[in-house]
Amino acid sequence: MQGLVGQKSVAFKDLCMFPDIHLPPSFKIPKFEKYDGHGDPIAHLKRYCNQLRGAGRNEELLMAYFRESLTGVASEWFLHEEPSRWYVWNDMAHAFVNHFQYNIDIASDRISLPNLKKKPSESFKEYAIKWREQATRVKPPMDDHELITIFIQVQELDYFQNMMFVFDKSFSEAIKMGEMVENGLKTGKIISQAVFKATTQAVLVESDNFSDTNEKFEEIIMTSGSIRGPKRTSQRYE
Repeated sequence: MQGLVGQKSVAFKDLCMFPDIHLPPSFKIPKFEKYDGHGDPIAHLKRYCNQLRGAGRNEELLMAYFRESLTGVASEWFLHEEPSRWYVWNDMAHAFVNHFQYNIDIASDRISLPNLKKKPSESFKEYAIKWREQATRVKPPMDDHELITIFIQVQELDYFQNMMFVFDKSFSEAIKMGEMVENGLKTGKIISQAVFKATTQAVLVESDNFSDTNEKFEEIIMTSGSIRGPKRTSQRYE
């Protein structure tokens, strides 16, 4: 049946990017770890090739199933590419890396990590895991001591004061301590420095106002002389 004029073909040969590839009889498609367009593209290529290490000599097979390891904007990018430009695996891999290179260019560094703050909607554990993922992208890589030192130093005062003794501990122990602080703040076992400061300021303001009122009242008494005690008269009794 002839398609409508201007309508794209839905024939297999036009939809399939690699229609001439024949799969080996024993080939089983692995469950690929998906790449969504975020993170290091080279790291994804390494994971993908490791999952298909048995097909390393069949570059066409590697190219044909690469889309199965993509999702989101990465999958959309692949579908909009012209595979006829990719003669070998290296062509496709270079195109992929070049397109998502910006993830490497904007990777976190030691200067940007302190700017990654905990959001009010996040639990401490969620925030810590996100921070740790960003820290893994820092080049050159940080050792464990530097990692935990920077992590504790960037914490807000309530957490920093209660986490100082885990400087020489592991990151997982730092997360546990952070969760304990978080729970302490919620239950009132740990007094928030921000709340304490606000309460102290409020008390000082009230105290100052009370002092001012007394001083003004005393000033009125001294200057006007309008408030006096009853006049006394002395009487002698014989």
